[in-house]
Amino acid sequence: MQKTLTPDWISVGLLSERTGVAVSALHFYERKGLIKSQRNNANHRQYPKHVIRIVSLIQVAQRTGFSLEEILLELDELPNHTRITLEDWEALGLRWQAELDRKIVQLTELKNMMSDCIGCGCLSLERCKLLNPYDELGEIGAGPRLMTE
Repeated sequence: MQKTLTPDWISVGLLSERTGVAVSALHFYERKGLIKSQRNNANHRQYPKHVIRIVSLIQVAQRTGFSLEEILLELDELPNHTRITLEDWEALGLRWQAELDRKIVQLTELKNMMSDCIGCGCLSLERCKLLNPYDELGEIGAGPRLMTE
C-alpha cells in the first residue's frame, strides 16, 4: 500500500476547516501579521501546514484574555519564527502564567466590588469604586487637589 504524502501547503479553506476559525478571521490574522501565506499559481492563498498550530495558539491565547498585540509579541519571540514546538508551548505557558494570575486577581476584585455595589444605586463618578477604582485624591475630600494658585 502506497502512503499518501500530506502537502506542505494548505488552502485557506482547509486551514479554516482544521482550526474551526472562519476564513474572514484568518484573513484578519494575516493582516495583523499573526500568520503568513503565499499565493499559488491560481493566486489563491496557501499556508504552510505549521500555521494550524499557530492558529490554535492564537485561539487559546484569546480565550484566556490576551490581545492580538500581546500574541503577536509572543509569536515574534519564537526561536525559529515559524513552527511552534512542544518546548515553545511550555515556555509560553510559563510566561503567561504570571499574567493569567494577575488577571484572575483583577477579575476577583472586580467581582467583589460588583457585589458590594448591587442595590447601591449611587452611580457616582466621585465615590464609585467600580467607575473610578484608583481615586486616591477623592479620599481626602471633594474639589481640586492638584491645582496651584
